[in-house]
Amino acid sequence: MNVIQQLEKEQQKQKVPALRAGDTVRVHAKVVEGTRERIQVFEGTIIRVTGGGLRQNFTVRRVTHGVGVERTFMIHSPRIDKIDVLRHGDVRQGRLYYLRGKVGRAARIRERRRLVAEDADAEEAEQSPETEEEEPAES
Repeated sequence: MNVIQQLEKEQQKQKVPALRAGDTVRVHAKVVEGTRERIQVFEGTIIRVTGGGLRQNFTVRRVTHGVGVERTFMIHSPRIDKIDVLRHGDVRQGRLYYLRGKVGRAARIRERRRLVAEDADAEEAEQSPETEEEEPAES
């Protein structure tokens, strides 16, 4: 492993959620205003994921008061506090630029149900591992 790969591995975040186009996310980004630093939440739909490794980034779009706002975030940036995936979208394309021309109900994306159901089953299994250990004794 050369020096550059080693430095990149040190700077990568350990826990990063799997992000795909169509997912609805809530990004907690650190914002510096003068001498103060606060966390600002940006919630919207991912319209693209590009790059790989340390250089991976994603663009989030949301519509606020009738105006579309897009913001690009670096996944492994120290300015990103955390990323919450709220919904997994069921889309067929890797880039959702067509959403820029859609308004209101036409801009909705279906939810990927099977993946959400699998995640819920995995969480239940992690929370209660002692469900089948104790069996009642018959007399």
